[in-house]
Amino acid sequence: MIGKFALLMALMATVCATGFIHARMPPTTNADRGDAFVPDPAVASVLSLGFDAALADYYWLQAVQAIGGDTRITAELGVHLGKLIDVVTTLDPWVDHPYRFAAVWLTESEENVRQANRLLERGIAHHPNEWRNWFYLGFNQFYYLLENEQAAHSLEQASRLPKAPRYLPRLVARLRSQTADILVAETFLRELIRDTEEESARAEYQNALDEIEIEKKARFLDRAREAFIKLAGRDIMSVDELLAEPHPLLSALPSPEPESLPAALSRGSVWEIDPANERIVSSYYGARYELHFPSREHQRAEQWRAEREGRDSPPSGPGGLDDGES
Repeated sequence: MIGKFALLMALMATVCATGFIHARMPPTTNADRGDAFVPDPAVASVLSLGFDAALADYYWLQAVQAIGGDTRITAELGVHLGKLIDVVTTLDPWVDHPYRFAAVWLTESEENVRQANRLLERGIAHHPNEWRNWFYLGFNQFYYLLENEQAAHSLEQASRLPKAPRYLPRLVARLRSQTADILVAETFLRELIRDTEEESARAEYQNALDEIEIEKKARFLDRAREAFIKLAGRDIMSVDELLAEPHPLLSALPSPEPESLPAALSRGSVWEIDPANERIVSSYYGARYELHFPSREHQRAEQWRAEREGRDSPPSGPGGLDDGES
């Protein structure tokens, strides 16, 4: 009897607490979706009176509903979503999915992306063994902000965590080849091969090293091509011209295939000039060692970077550096 009475009292307390919280929750109509709709996270924590998780659930539902139906994601909606997820993860920082939800939807402006990154960093602090938060952070840094070195660091952290996919170290190496000497990427991969016992993972790292090897050879040919242009006053028509008399630039072309490839598996690859971009490539891969993504996204990221650099540059005119005064 006492047990039933205690259970009844617990249920009544829960109902009362839920009613108390809902009485302090703002209305949810579209018209009310603005700065006033989402409280400051610290204020929300005080209003929750210890029921942080329940109030976090409420604002999480608001975030999910905000992108439902035919709603088009805009920078303004991204700001709104960012505030909602900020409240959710402040009230209940041990939640998991909302951090990555923010990374997926906060992409329509640079500030949206940076807010998503701040939320991901909070997720990393509370879920230190979750590789996906580091991964999404690295993706945002690379894809939206063109911050390759920061992205490489984030993805390297992800690659060290349990359940991280094997391809991450390879991606880290590719990112580093864009911002630092390619030898940095090569050294990183060789260290991974040395420290990895699993044969399948070692094979993946070796594949990445093979790509770097071919890229290094292609860059060597690029330098020879530049020398040819200076000497002959024209560009090469084919890579074989680097061997042509009377003034050959090279005595032989480097192998267009990786040294690790057994002779029995040779594809008969050759060096050629890619008609799409006039770059020297090996037919073994058919492209240079670079990361690629859609031009529209790249153009937008370039625009954000230009605006960012414009804000950070010194002023021109009177008192600036562009008025001819030192």
